[in-house]
Amino acid sequence: MQIHKKRLFILLLCALIPVVRLCAQTLPDAITKKIDGLFTKWNTPNTPGCVIGIVRNDSLIYAKGYGLANMEYGVPNTPETIYHMASVSKQFTAYAIVLLAQQGKLKLDDDIHKHLPWFPDLKEKITIRNLLNHTSGIRDQWQLLAISGTRLDDVITQEHIVKVLSKQQALNFKPGEEYSYSNSGFTMLAEIVKSVTGKTLRQFTDSVIFKPLGMNSTHFHDDYTEVVKNRSYSYYPREGGGFNNSILSYSNAGATSLFTNVDDMAKWVMNFYKPTVGTAEDIRLLTQKGKFNNGKESDYALGIVNNTYKGWRQYSHNGADAGYRTSVVTFPDLKMGFIVFSNVGDFNPGGKGYEIADLFIKDTTAKATKPEAKPVDTNKAVLKDITAAKKFEGNYIADDGAQFGFKLKNQKLYWDRYGRSDVLLEAEKGTFMVASSPDVKFQFSTAKGDTVVKQWWPDGKRSLIKYAVSNQTDKQLQAYAGTYYCPELDCKYGIVLKGHDLILTNSKYEDSKLKLIGKNHAGTDYWWMGHLKMLRDNKNQIIGFEVNDGRIMHLRFNKIE
Repeated sequence: MQIHKKRLFILLLCALIPVVRLCAQTLPDAITKKIDGLFTKWNTPNTPGCVIGIVRNDSLIYAKGYGLANMEYGVPNTPETIYHMASVSKQFTAYAIVLLAQQGKLKLDDDIHKHLPWFPDLKEKITIRNLLNHTSGIRDQWQLLAISGTRLDDVITQEHIVKVLSKQQALNFKPGEEYSYSNSGFTMLAEIVKSVTGKTLRQFTDSVIFKPLGMNSTHFHDDYTEVVKNRSYSYYPREGGGFNNSILSYSNAGATSLFTNVDDMAKWVMNFYKPTVGTAEDIRLLTQKGKFNNGKESDYALGIVNNTYKGWRQYSHNGADAGYRTSVVTFPDLKMGFIVFSNVGDFNPGGKGYEIADLFIKDTTAKATKPEAKPVDTNKAVLKDITAAKKFEGNYIADDGAQFGFKLKNQKLYWDRYGRSDVLLEAEKGTFMVASSPDVKFQFSTAKGDTVVKQWWPDGKRSLIKYAVSNQTDKQLQAYAGTYYCPELDCKYGIVLKGHDLILTNSKYEDSKLKLIGKNHAGTDYWWMGHLKMLRDNKNQIIGFEVNDGRIMHLRFNKIE
């Protein structure tokens, strides 16, 4: 009996020791101590933590687990622990599409309706490439589902998402005009793989990517009830100490749901600079930067980011779902990669990945001597026509909820936002530029009695309208009350007047106080619809509202009661 207890004690003790593996190339003790020092916080027997991997040439030269993969049973994280990849999954969906394109079974510039006849005709050509580059304008599935009343810890299936997307009536913007991260696009790419091959994304990637690469512990997890040996569970820190479980019940794939471990991911990293699956041309296509309609490039390629770090090319992506946080970065010219997976929701995997990378990578960027910044001559900001400028003074809001203020002080016009203030220089009548950043410009005008300002900056533009801060009577507030219905999502929200407050209600969620911004905009506490724009008829009566927030624009709710 004593021997049995002793063996049990030894086994438990071993389970709490971080699992480390040094492979073909051994790292100096000084480096491994520095790496371990980055993860001291999670190197404990009573917290969730992370696993890391360092790839060089054709080897995983260092892999180690910290903390627990499962807190309930005290199971430690190891390089073999299976993790949910979240959005790191997207590059594998994209590579499946690339391989099909190289086989001639589809073209990246195909209209998606060729392969997805169920998607509505929104009078715009949306290409497969638009989906891959996040330039489609298609609203994001998670936000749509949340608005419809589906909680993200509910069971969410591929069919569920397809049904929601099949009822869309508008886009956020014209395809190719802008970048807006859309998980919907990658769910649709999984459906394109199925349409072209007759196989699910899981089946197809297993046969053409994972098995050929020897990624035997990897799959797209498209059945949340499936038992996966050696998987991690995810957690969020609890206020006051400890952790809560963070549940994930997805049965969909494409945008997310890849399950893998550090050992397998290392093989994928190597495939970027020494292709075993596909060719160098396939990798070039996967990492080709996106382009907007105006010809400008985007760093987002096909399901992966292509930019530089310390002067070196890098291919990278991060992921976040439930309490999982993941990051994979490959430096093809150095033939190195850095992998960090965590199962705790407040972890920053990308930041930690670069802290590891900094131990190996030298900065090759030229240390350009910046010319001494010339002080702005604020005397040039003194306005000659104060009367005209007074019309511009006030608070402004854009359709997407962005809010600015403009104020006059000492005969100068200032741009105020989020606690910062910048003096403006007048370029011509009604047009101003930021003195410290001349590429940011504003143009004031009047339309239908409203003062409007158009803003331009290097990567975008928007229009804002001036609004007045006013205290409305209960009678005026009552005009907002009613039931609002969204035909696209088949869901309802109510606005009711309680005391002197307007409250947004829904059968699935706790009530949220509406914070009116002028008469036509409102903020809420819901992350999925934090900004609403009220819609009025020609008699100035409220007939509905739009959700314009984050990855959703112009989602209409009609007032039905």
